Order: sequence, then structure tokens, then C-alpha cells
Amino acid sequence: MALNDDIALLSLVPLFADIDDDKLRLIAFGAERRRLNKGQQLFREGAPADCAFAVASGTFSLTRSLADGGTQALGTVGRGTLLSELAMISFVERKFTAVAETDSEVIRITRPLFRRMLEEYPEVAVIVETRIRDNLRSMIANMGRLANRFA
Repeated sequence: MALNDDIALLSLVPLFADIDDDKLRLIAFGAERRRLNKGQQLFREGAPADCAFAVASGTFSLTRSLADGGTQALGTVGRGTLLSELAMISFVERKFTAVAETDSEVIRITRPLFRRMLEEYPEVAVIVETRIRDNLRSMIANMGRLANRFA
């Protein structure tokens, strides 16, 4: 696929939505495309995460292990979804398992590549910081609404 197609895909990802094409070009140029067949696992829950994946085509089912040995379906994601975005800035473990429901393609964005973009374009770091802060505020607000259920 052409570099411009990857830039267009990355612009669909909410984390990158306000970043101009010239800056996204750095990610698109340094990222790696991977193809997965239906049923193939992209990553497993608990594995070390050294990158994020932007879904370019196809769909992925997301599951999480339960204490009783079963699994919980978390949903299905498709084009424009960024999986494991926190792995681009921090050492973390995968929080769920992702399996291709259809023949699919992803763009792999490594931590060193993302950090390079943040170093070369400090204004992007401000955008990312704002998005992370907004996500945390939303999460805290959601937790606050659930607090009375656990009191």
C-alpha cells in the first residue's frame, strides 16, 4: 500500500486526528505493515507490549481472561482503531488478546518510532498529552458514576 494511504489511515486514528500529514508521514514511513489471516492472533493478553497497532483493514475480536479460566468478549474493532496505544510511550503488558476475525492488515508503530516523532515535533507531544489528560478525566468521571455501586 502507498505511503499516502497509510497517512490517510493514521489521520482516522483519534490520537493522531489533529496531527498534520507531514508529521504523520514520519510514522507512516517508519511503521511496518503486517497481514494476518482470519483466526490469527495479533497479540496475547499479558505479553510485553513494545508497540501499538493501527487497524488498516479487517476486524479483530478482543477478549480478556477471567479468574475462573473463562474468557470475556470485549468487542470487535476495525479500521482506524489503535490497539495498545500506551505501549508507544511506556513499558506495559497487553491488557487483552486480539484475534483477526477476517483477513486483516495492521500498521505496527514501535515505541522508538513514536518517541522520535515526539522529539522532532514537540507540538505533537502537547497534542498527545492533551488527549491522555482528556482520556483520564473521562475515565475518572466514569469511575465516579460507578462508585455508589461499590460503597
